[in-house]
Amino acid sequence: MYTYTFERLDVWQKSRTLVKAVYKLSKQFPKEEMFGLTNQVRRAAVSVSSNIAEGNSRFSKKDKARFIEIAYGSLMEILSQLIVAQDLEYIEQHNLDKIKPLIYEINNKLIALRKSLLN
Repeated sequence: MYTYTFERLDVWQKSRTLVKAVYKLSKQFPKEEMFGLTNQVRRAAVSVSSNIAEGNSRFSKKDKARFIEIAYGSLMEILSQLIVAQDLEYIEQHNLDKIKPLIYEINNKLIALRKSLLN
């Protein structure tokens, strides 16, 4: 079976794990947030993996790096939105503390990937 190059990237694999974690965590949000914060944080989570994949399909290193930057922005958006969710008491602090190391790991991998493309 054929696999695309992005599927072999560890950072893309980790981003899939993040999507699952965000969906699971956002299930705890109130129903009235379905079209607000729930939708927004889920879209940002999917955006990370999507932009890694799309960037990997580009031919120039500059284009690839730009999509990694977009993925990084979405990752920071997720963290901010989950902090807001915790502030609003939609999730407990320990749940935020459990997902932060994964966000940190993806953060570091995206930075390293971008650097490798621009050198």
